[in-house]
Amino acid sequence: MPSATGIAPARAATGARRGMVALRHRNFRLFFFGQLISLIGTWMQSLAQGWLVLQLTHDPFVLGVISAVQFVPIMVFGLFGGLIADALPKRTTIIATQTSSMLLALALFWLTWTHQVQAWQIGVLAFLLGCVNTIDMPTRQAFVVEMVGRDDVVNAVALNSAVFNTARIVGPAIAGVIIGVVGIASCFLLNGLSYIAVIVGLFAMRTSELHARSGYHLQHSAIAVVADLAEGLRYVRRTPIVLLAVAVVGLVSTLGMNLNVLVPVYAADVLHAGATGFGFLMAATGIGSLVSALTIAFAGRSSPRVMLLGGAVLGLLQAVLVVVHAMPIALACLFGVGFGSIAMTATANTSIQLAVPDDLRGRVLSVYTTVFAGSTPVGALFAGMLAAQFGAALSFGVGGASSLAVVVVAFLLARPWLRSRRAVRLA
Repeated sequence: MPSATGIAPARAATGARRGMVALRHRNFRLFFFGQLISLIGTWMQSLAQGWLVLQLTHDPFVLGVISAVQFVPIMVFGLFGGLIADALPKRTTIIATQTSSMLLALALFWLTWTHQVQAWQIGVLAFLLGCVNTIDMPTRQAFVVEMVGRDDVVNAVALNSAVFNTARIVGPAIAGVIIGVVGIASCFLLNGLSYIAVIVGLFAMRTSELHARSGYHLQHSAIAVVADLAEGLRYVRRTPIVLLAVAVVGLVSTLGMNLNVLVPVYAADVLHAGATGFGFLMAATGIGSLVSALTIAFAGRSSPRVMLLGGAVLGLLQAVLVVVHAMPIALACLFGVGFGSIAMTATANTSIQLAVPDDLRGRVLSVYTTVFAGSTPVGALFAGMLAAQFGAALSFGVGGASSLAVVVVAFLLARPWLRSRRAVRLA
């Protein structure tokens, strides 16, 4: 019989299990909890680094440049990262990239703690981190299906988004307090130490339980390498769902996902909030993203329409920020922006994961990560220049309106295909 809530207990239990089904895999559990700790540190550093650059330069354009520098290597070399992801053992590769990221975070801590830090040094470290992420991002994306298999990949991607956005809530909130009480350098130290959790988890995995199927071998001639890259690009071009996901996410991330550049300026100049207020604004975005990720995980389906709807929500609410000057309304808008961003990106990711064959997974995902993350330099520079000249509020408006226009055009072009597309459901 139904309970007092009107939900049958057996059915509710089934829904709960479905929402966490990927955690039945031991290797994914190790990765899941290690990433949770590590990403909290990453978000702490992200907030602290943006605040530090503004303190050093008082110039939002410089902040935009440094944000862009981190993604230049991904934009230039991202496709080659996909070749490495397909050719080398992914667990070993991720251990190497995570260790490198840890050392870079500790270097930034040392420079800040000893009062030697300058904006150009932050830019160099950001560039080096971008080089590491060129390999790390497609490898981590492709590693998900090896930990859980195809049947649970939709749930695993949604849970990864939940981890990312839980950290996005907790990290900035902690960083805002730590900056005010202890100082900026401590955020960089804690981020460096947080990588230990994910590295230990990777070492503890059972390789016998990984679903490693890729038979790709890295080529040694330039012609063969170019041919292999072209194979991944051709797959993207001829597969409608993959092309739609890459195009929409790439354009919207360029135009409307420049929060690391705009939110600190918006917090300081429009809302007149300090580091703590900045932290709460970023946390509001993270809460919205977490709610979105959990909604996808428990709903058990992934539809291209959800991707387009998420992009529309993101664009609309950013445009609203043009006229918002009150903290509560800004928090509500950024909550919605976070919800829309994950509805768009997580759905795009799962759609690609389910469509791509195993031997092309790294290369196709490298196209996605290159377009997604590699578009950030252009967007960050544009947003920084616009904010420096006209303010963060207007920059939000331009980015939001442009993102909304992209989604509308994409929907109109893809409408005939979308009519015949059925939602992908979890088993």
